[in-house]
Amino acid sequence: MRRSRVVQCLALALVIGTGLLWRSGWLPLPPFLVKYGGDSLWALAVFLGLGFTFPRGTTFRIALGAVAISWAVEFLQLYHAPRLDAVRATLPGRLILGRTFNAPDLAAYVIGVVAGAAAECWYRPASPTLPRSAAR
Repeated sequence: MRRSRVVQCLALALVIGTGLLWRSGWLPLPPFLVKYGGDSLWALAVFLGLGFTFPRGTTFRIALGAVAISWAVEFLQLYHAPRLDAVRATLPGRLILGRTFNAPDLAAYVIGVVAGAAAECWYRPASPTLPRSAAR
C-alpha cells in the first residue's frame, strides 16, 4: 500500500488553506467551532504531512504518529523559554507551536486525525494481498 505524494501534497495544501480561512474570522462560525475545528484541521495537516513523508506507512502508524506529534506540541506549550516564546510570538510560530496549553485541544487533535484516517481508508481501495511466494 503506497500513498500518492501528489494527492497527499494537494490534500495538505487544501487543509492548510481551509485552516487559515477557518481561523481568519472571515467565516461566520461560532467561537467553539473556530477554536476546536481549527485544532482538528491542524492535526489533520500533521497526518497528511506524515503520509507524504512516509508514503508506505500504514494508516494506523501514520495516525498514531500524528496524534503523538500533535500531543507533544500541545504539551510543549507548558514549557516557556525566552527563545521558544520568541518563536511563538511570530505568526508562523503561533500557527505551528501554539501559545498556551489547553487540554480539550487533545481531543480535537484525535478527531482531526481520525477523520483523516477514515477518509484515507474510504478513499484508497483495499489492495489484494499476494501470497508470500509471489510477493518476493
